[in-house]
Amino acid sequence: MARAPAEIDASVTTQSATIASLLLDRREDDHTGLRFEDRAWTYREVVRECLVRARLLQDLRPDGPFHVGVLLQNVPEYVFLLGGAALAGAVVVGINPTRRGPELDRDIRHTDCGILITDAEQATLLRGLDISVPQERSFDIDSKRWKERLANTAPADVAANEIDGTAPYLLIFTSGTTGDPKASICSQRRLCGSAAGLVSRRSVTASDVIYQTMPMFHSNAQNAWVASVTGGATLALRQRFSASGFLPDVRRFGATIFNYVGKPLNYILATPEQPDDTENPLRLAYGNEGTLHDVQRFAQRFGCHVTDSYGSTEGGITIVRSPDTPAGALGAGQPGTVVLNPGTGRECAPARFDGRGKLANPEEAIGELANRQTAGGFEGYWKNDEANSERVRDGIYWSGDLAYRDDDGFLYFAGRGYDWMRVDGENIAAAPIERILTRHGCIELASVYAVPDVHAGDAVMAAVALSPDTSFDGTEFCSFLAEQADLGTKWAPQYVRVAASLPTTQTHKILKRVLRDERWHCDDPVWVRDGDTYRRLAQTDIAAIEHAVSRQADSHGGPA
Repeated sequence: MARAPAEIDASVTTQSATIASLLLDRREDDHTGLRFEDRAWTYREVVRECLVRARLLQDLRPDGPFHVGVLLQNVPEYVFLLGGAALAGAVVVGINPTRRGPELDRDIRHTDCGILITDAEQATLLRGLDISVPQERSFDIDSKRWKERLANTAPADVAANEIDGTAPYLLIFTSGTTGDPKASICSQRRLCGSAAGLVSRRSVTASDVIYQTMPMFHSNAQNAWVASVTGGATLALRQRFSASGFLPDVRRFGATIFNYVGKPLNYILATPEQPDDTENPLRLAYGNEGTLHDVQRFAQRFGCHVTDSYGSTEGGITIVRSPDTPAGALGAGQPGTVVLNPGTGRECAPARFDGRGKLANPEEAIGELANRQTAGGFEGYWKNDEANSERVRDGIYWSGDLAYRDDDGFLYFAGRGYDWMRVDGENIAAAPIERILTRHGCIELASVYAVPDVHAGDAVMAAVALSPDTSFDGTEFCSFLAEQADLGTKWAPQYVRVAASLPTTQTHKILKRVLRDERWHCDDPVWVRDGDTYRRLAQTDIAAIEHAVSRQADSHGGPA
């Protein structure tokens, strides 16, 4: 007899559940659990597929770490492998398919993958690499060999109490925007707790359809999947994110919830607006790193609520917006969240704003976002003691991100730890400048970063992507900057790179390290501030800048 969708108590989930127990609770549930293109699986069918993968993984278990590298796009097999690994007690290593050559080889070797699952398209990325996974434990899901192996494998017989919920379950690579990605450890218990919080806050039930287009190797997507299992909702999976395909998919799947990370809101808003955009079933979009401007426009255009919050892959800090959150603020953090001076360990002074809304005391207010109560929940990075020591010091979890806090306790993002710029002896954070630049009607995306100044310290450089059918006008841009009352006197970009597109990770985060390294050595036009306008940077300008920067470095005994 078919069982109705179960309602799982979020408080119980937080305390004791594992991914394995959540799945086993759904093994007789005939509600639709997964949709992909024109296919659908009930939860009963999903769990059976997961149990088959569990048995297969158990049969393939290597002598070393039980780590399963998954190099796939968003396909049902990814979901079945995530569930199978949970039921088998294995660890899933979500491999980023945008990595190439030695970087990709490094990721697989660093995480000690003993089993590797890929497909025909992604397998081409592995050609020429001397990866450490033997042929007998490497599979292409499009191959006859894989399909026959599945057909001849019986579902595993698993009891939920056999699974250690505190053991590693996922190795989630950080975005790698500043260097080699770190592999963050996540247990089944922690992921269950995170998903239960999402289900509780967003009222996820079996009537919801979660539209999942973010890459499945990312924590945002994995959290959405577990939330769907926890609440009994349907997960509607798309192989790759598509801005033009967003609204047709929402209507076709009957999607009520859309999760995102990075810039998808901006990309969707760049599609042509239609008079019937609000005629859709979407009630909620949630994620992080959306600009306030995009959040407001998206909510209005598609007639839904948008919640943009802050959360770290490592799980140490969560900041959620509330209705009374001031414009530009992230929201309020969970208990123990503080802004600390990383040098002294003392709490930074509250932010003071002048009459124009500009931060008046950045030197004393901006510090590192930290939490004094969550260090015990940080499960570490795989084989990276140095990064573990940076993340937890003196019993405090340090996020590596810059922030400031107002008198009411609301937190404001000021950039990553590497986003400090020293301009004319003053410390400047990138994020407030980026927020101001995106107010310009023609600027869709903005990334601000430090480049060497010809005299000393740093100069401010911005890379911007413009709206379609617009162009950069140096004089008009100067006028726009002069009208921004909260733009600091040293915040205006010295250089502006006008890019057709900005380099991003697969999770749509801007690769600022690439922009910093390229500086003005790029195919995009770069403009330099010249009085009350900006003019195109010429090759003679670049030669003079490089000479001055080199002389400055020589005088200080350091690299340019």
